[in-house]
Parts: sequence; C-alpha cells; structure tokens
Amino acid sequence: MAFYVYMVSNKPGGVIYTGHTDDIERRSWEHRDHILRGFASKYNCTRLVWYELHETRESAFMRERRIKKWNRAWKMRLIEERNPEWDDLFLSLFGLP
Repeated sequence: MAFYVYMVSNKPGGVIYTGHTDDIERRSWEHRDHILRGFASKYNCTRLVWYELHETRESAFMRERRIKKWNRAWKMRLIEERNPEWDDLFLSLFGLP
C-alpha cells in the first residue's frame, strides 16, 4: 500500500494546506468537492500542487508534521521545484483534461 504527503492550494502562490493520505485520488476529490469541513475547505484549497510517495503511514505522517512546521517560503520552494506553475497535478495524475 502507498501513502502520500501532499499540498493543496487555492491558486498559484496562494494558501497552502499540507496533509497525508493512503488514497490520493479520493482525498483530492474530497478537497475539490469540499466534502470535509476545515482549513482547506474554508480557504478553497482544491488544487493538488505537490505530493510525494511513502512506503509507510508512519513515514508519511512524520513528513507531514515536519512540513507543517516549515515556514511558507520553504513550502513554496518545495512546490516550485517540481511544479513551478502550480498546475493542478490531480488532472495529469488521473488523466483528466
């Protein structure tokens, strides 16, 4: 089973939410459709802008906690290293136009 740490945003350079999940497709849909109330829903963070794969739930959880303590500039740098335009990776990840 795969585990993911991910970041969603409301727009390029916008609000960033960091989380972890074992089902990136389901969790992305939940963010997109505002299924769960909370920070990401409140700030309309629907755009999957960064993710990384982990082999265990524990390592994903620990990485998420570490990233949540980072300052904004570090998070932005991590996103922009792989996704400089802040494209919605959900679309390419799951073959949607």
